[in-house]
Amino acid sequence: MASPIPCVAVRGSTGINVAHGPPSYESVKTFPKDDSRTCKAMLFSPDGQYFAWINAVSVKIVLCETWKIVAEISRPKICSIQFSPRSTYLATWEPSFVTQTNSQGTQNLHIWKSENGELVHSFMQKKQINWEPQWSSDEKLCGLLNGANVLLYEDNNFDRYVHKISVAKVAKFSIAPGNAPYHILCYMPGKPGQPSFGRLFQYPKFEIGEALASKSFFQADRVDIYWHQRGTNALLMASTEVDKSGASYYGKQTLHYLSTKGDTAMVTLSKEGPIHAVEWSPKNTEFCVIYGFMPAKATLFNLKCEAIFEFGTLHRNSIYYNPHGNILLLAGFGNLRGGIELWDIANKKLIAKTDAPDTTLLQWSPDGEHFVTATTAPRLRMGNGFKIWHYTGSLVYQRPWNNQEELWEVIWQNFPLNTFPLKPINYKAVEGIVSNPSQSQAPKEAYRPPCARGQNITFKLHDDIEPPSKPTVESNPSKAALKMKKNREAKKAKKELESNSTTVNGQVTSTMTSIKMELTDDPEKNKKIKKVKSKLDQISKLKEQLKLGKQLEINQLDKIKKEDELLKELEELTL
Repeated sequence: MASPIPCVAVRGSTGINVAHGPPSYESVKTFPKDDSRTCKAMLFSPDGQYFAWINAVSVKIVLCETWKIVAEISRPKICSIQFSPRSTYLATWEPSFVTQTNSQGTQNLHIWKSENGELVHSFMQKKQINWEPQWSSDEKLCGLLNGANVLLYEDNNFDRYVHKISVAKVAKFSIAPGNAPYHILCYMPGKPGQPSFGRLFQYPKFEIGEALASKSFFQADRVDIYWHQRGTNALLMASTEVDKSGASYYGKQTLHYLSTKGDTAMVTLSKEGPIHAVEWSPKNTEFCVIYGFMPAKATLFNLKCEAIFEFGTLHRNSIYYNPHGNILLLAGFGNLRGGIELWDIANKKLIAKTDAPDTTLLQWSPDGEHFVTATTAPRLRMGNGFKIWHYTGSLVYQRPWNNQEELWEVIWQNFPLNTFPLKPINYKAVEGIVSNPSQSQAPKEAYRPPCARGQNITFKLHDDIEPPSKPTVESNPSKAALKMKKNREAKKAKKELESNSTTVNGQVTSTMTSIKMELTDDPEKNKKIKKVKSKLDQISKLKEQLKLGKQLEINQLDKIKKEDELLKELEELTL
């Protein structure tokens, strides 16, 4: 049986439409196109069974098999939607309003059956941030953030919660993917002067002492949680809005690792600067991080948080694994130029490079071979449109918008895992099209300030770019390795010092003869003499300690090496 063709849904000022992906790109004729200019959101269910959208009048749900509307929920204030993992339920959120009959506010979080739009339950959830209910992968457990507590429901019976996480204030929680036993990671912010915690619990044991893993950290205004697809490992990125050191306007980030086995670690990054992106591989054996001041570094880590491959340094800030996990896309969007790299992960080999300037959105097709890039409003209101690419870097389709229209969002239809077979990677570029050939321009020279014009440039533009490489032990050393290196350098410096000295009656003595120190009539010279004498006294004490067998620091050994230089300076001052 041939694999299905994923569809692409498009939302913009001309409404919502759905079209087939490669190779036809034709509109789906049976889809009930919505021409409303007020479509606020759209979403495919996780398995691609349903497609839902909001048009400021109602929420419509279509069955993707027939593209027929199966439910219409008439609530014009709804502005956010979310499907459950098995597509059984659709959750919606709308602003809560205080009324004469309800001074606390109206119930604004509703859960509906996807198949027919039947209301299952309603809650009050005042904040739109983290409003979404969270289900386990089998939908037997559901959690809601209620104030500073997490309420947990079983078997989708929302009349009464069965457990509550209330041992400490919870600002964010996340239920791990996978079935029972269920795991829940909670972010518990600390009070001023006290650390915050990420605590990993196994349902239903939620006492502090029962946490499977606990990681403390300071400086966290918010956290982002990234789960391994099997739900056994998690990464928690703690971020501050402002870097108090003034080093970055991105704020400051730290990355922490927790596992259901109780392992915790802080991921050691080898370059200073912000963390731009974090992503787990769908193969569940590694994760990738882009970090550091531009040009940023991209590193692949294993489950022990050890660096296993360096993608070098370039101007990039985005990571996208294809659904099979065999191709990794690294890109630089936003205020960067839109460079894209595609990597064969198994062989650590670059497949292709391309450019997609002004990209505000990128998503892989579920077939693992194509991806879409788009320029969307309101981020960019000019040049809106989307392009479909093959992983070999070839552009295979483009759809520009005219200047009177706006494109807001483009998404691929989802499919269950293993729907599309994993194919061998081809390094030869497939046949594509040329993007806007009429707009091609001659390359421009780099800008030079007036003071540098007409002069020879002695530096290279890309001196700070590092090539890809396998990390050595020295490039990502552990604390133990650093200590051993420090001891080796100290021993080496001591040996060099002793080779420049002579031994008399078992005592280490400088080869320079001592000089009689006398003060002069010049007060400024006397100050310098006293300063040099003080340094020589310190050296004398250090040499005594060295003679007694004490291990000196490298800087102390370096100070002893300067004795001859100081004696010469003293001799010149006393002439």
